[in-house]
Amino acid sequence: MKQLSSAEVRKLFLDFFQSKGHSIEPSASLVPVNDPTLLWINSGVATLKKYFDGSVVPENPRITNAQKSIRTNDIENVGKTARHHTMFEMLGNFSIGDYFKNEAIHWAWEFLTGAEWMAFDPEKLYVTVYPKDTEAKRIWAEEIGLTPEHIVEIEDNFWDIGAGPCGPDSEIFYDRGEAFNDVAEDDPENYPGGENERYLEIWNLVFSEFNHQPDGSYEPLPHKNIDTGMGLERMVSIVQNAPTNFETDLFMPIIEAVAQLSGKVAYGDSKTTDISFKVIADHIRALSFAIGDGALPSNEGRGYVLRRLLRRAVMHGKKLGIDAAFLYKLVPIVGGIMESYYPEVLAQQAFIEKVVRSEEERFHETINEGLAILNDVIAAVKAADQDTLQGADIFKLYDTYGFPVELTEEVAEDEGLKVDHAGFEAEMEAQRTRARSARQTELSMGVQSALLTDIKIDSRFVGYDTQEVKSSLRVLIQEEALQDTANEGEAQLIFAETPFYAEMGGQVADTGTIVDETGQIVAEVTDVKKAPNGQFLHTVTILAPITVDTVYFLQVDQHRRNKIIKNHTATHLLHKALKEVLGNHANQAGSLVAPGHLRFDFSHFGQVTADELSQMEQIVNEKIWAALPVVTIETDIDTAKGMGAMALFGEKYGHDVRVVNVADWSIELCGGTHVVNTEDIGIFKIISESGIGAGVRRIEAVTSEEAYRLLQDEEAQLKAVASIVKSAQIKEVVAKTEQLHMQLRELQKENEALASKLANQQAGDVFKEVEEINGVRVITAKVNVKDMNQLRQLADQWKQKDYSDVLVLATANDGKVNLLAAVNAAANAKGIKAGDLIKTIAPIVGGGGGGRPDMAQAGGKNPEGIAEALTKTKEWLAEK
Repeated sequence: MKQLSSAEVRKLFLDFFQSKGHSIEPSASLVPVNDPTLLWINSGVATLKKYFDGSVVPENPRITNAQKSIRTNDIENVGKTARHHTMFEMLGNFSIGDYFKNEAIHWAWEFLTGAEWMAFDPEKLYVTVYPKDTEAKRIWAEEIGLTPEHIVEIEDNFWDIGAGPCGPDSEIFYDRGEAFNDVAEDDPENYPGGENERYLEIWNLVFSEFNHQPDGSYEPLPHKNIDTGMGLERMVSIVQNAPTNFETDLFMPIIEAVAQLSGKVAYGDSKTTDISFKVIADHIRALSFAIGDGALPSNEGRGYVLRRLLRRAVMHGKKLGIDAAFLYKLVPIVGGIMESYYPEVLAQQAFIEKVVRSEEERFHETINEGLAILNDVIAAVKAADQDTLQGADIFKLYDTYGFPVELTEEVAEDEGLKVDHAGFEAEMEAQRTRARSARQTELSMGVQSALLTDIKIDSRFVGYDTQEVKSSLRVLIQEEALQDTANEGEAQLIFAETPFYAEMGGQVADTGTIVDETGQIVAEVTDVKKAPNGQFLHTVTILAPITVDTVYFLQVDQHRRNKIIKNHTATHLLHKALKEVLGNHANQAGSLVAPGHLRFDFSHFGQVTADELSQMEQIVNEKIWAALPVVTIETDIDTAKGMGAMALFGEKYGHDVRVVNVADWSIELCGGTHVVNTEDIGIFKIISESGIGAGVRRIEAVTSEEAYRLLQDEEAQLKAVASIVKSAQIKEVVAKTEQLHMQLRELQKENEALASKLANQQAGDVFKEVEEINGVRVITAKVNVKDMNQLRQLADQWKQKDYSDVLVLATANDGKVNLLAAVNAAANAKGIKAGDLIKTIAPIVGGGGGGRPDMAQAGGKNPEGIAEALTKTKEWLAEK
């Protein structure tokens, strides 16, 4: 076996399949693009769905990749097992309707055993097959030459997730030898495919050949596919003879750095602390890559996953004696390990460090706040003469305040309390059930449409240069079948040439009309999308007979297109302005370019201030007023990058690309349509800015006619305000409004002074009516004040002058009741508590409340109950 680094193993795999005619697909962002069914990219095939479901036909049906992936269904196992990770790399080779079982099996064997590749000992390799897949078993036995004891039939070897493409699979295992035996020789799990550490699964070859129908039946797919997955971390552990994945060069530099930061504990000291090292190493990898791909910590969705990972890592750092923020210091270590294939971590190191450090420091504050809340809970438990911290309390601290469960339990045990583990787990399971019911089901891939994928005719888009063209109708689809003619209804059309832009890149599709040679409109174009093989597929409403191989006149709605192109170019200007004002981390995370407005989503850690929005708006308008030329060129991807062209977040680009260059200020890769000069946009106005998710914000804006109409509406509203404040001119509105505001404040002060004076006058009367009940002096009264604040003012006067031991006041305004109870120290010493008293009388006025022993308050909705509540006060004191 060769001695290889992790980078060399990855390169060797990709080089091998490239030599077999595969195109190398770059590793996609961990944050799924245009796939709402996934929280994270969780496998090598997840980014290739569009090819497998037939919505896009790849240029090359043979694809290979090394795909970073995240799975978080059982985070708790990380560090406890030899090979469990949140982020991992999946190496894969894929065939989209090209080669099948024979090539997949032969190439897998060649890569693993070939002298110029991995050079594994064939005797160390075992395979499993699906019992009914006699073809795969025959290939392994007859063509590869495996002996019967190296081929194991397993009933579970069938890849099926309930609906959609599925098929048998064949797994490849490596025998690590007797040194890795963790089960007895006669244990039923001691075989390739069993639960043991000796036989390590390294590769799964999935032969996708059926479509699992909703009725439970299986139909052959129109095109058979190959989908394989090899875990890089597992392969590296074999090559580097590491006991677990964590002792490889993918993790050890991180673990060594953590040991240095600890200064107290070394890796290998104990199994318990080793778990902490592993958790930290695993989690900081996932955090670094996910944040680099635009995900940010938050309280929902993937942001919650990141927050949970970071907090787990921080708590494990505490177990190693690291009490200050430290995770951010590991980001460059992660970047250095992965630099050969993933340079983006080091490229965004400063931003990733900033996010991680900020989140760490916030969590340390959370720990301090949580401790204060936990101490109150513990005090309440002890006051009630109980000895157990309830599961509901532990869960609330964890779920509401983000306080770690293990820390709660540790503090409770230090205080001599037991912890209700079962109750906590019950609360957690209830939360998981709620999450499962709320979570969108991860859908399997759809099935290829043989009708669309088999259409190979050429169709050219000419809409960059013209919005009208004569063109021959090449394909007519109606009722999911090819037709020669159609007379009415909805249909899909493909023309030899078209000026209609298909919806993509955030830009909406063109609409318009199709006219015959007599000038009659035969169809209205309502939508345009790209077909699997790249043709422009027009969805139309047919108004008159239309026939294949007939020439028609295609007319784009020019007025609508002109609005769209203004908004699209404005989006580019806004993107550049965002980066200038907020920083280069503000990457596009989605957009919509429509006729009436534009919408731009971007990644940003924190709020966007009004001043920053104003700066962006001004920059865009200055570029419009400067009348900058907008030049679009077609070139290859390398030349475009050399020009400094900005690639949009999550997008994939082919060899040939279009570059939209605005005077060398904004340069982006873009296939959309644009104005020829920025002055064509007219004016740009931001109408809103908001947060829409974890670390993603949205700006909505308008241009040209819509911007003018917005300003018109705002001017009309300003004139209306001017009229209300009796201002002759709009420019005087601010000064006049400020003047009125000052007058209002003076009136409010005067009103408060009068109210206070009234309260003082009432106090003179109220405090004279003192009763004594069993040696306790009490004052009860209904007073005419406006709110609880004035009741508290009266209570302050009572406290200063020692008028009585107990005070209960009530007031009613607009059907709402306010109650206040105050008790002095002498009465407290006799067991009389304001909180107990208020809880007794508040229900009488239709409300509830509480407070401290010396002061409590309540609200209610039944003013008629005030007299009874005051009477009840005296009865309660008499009972006491």
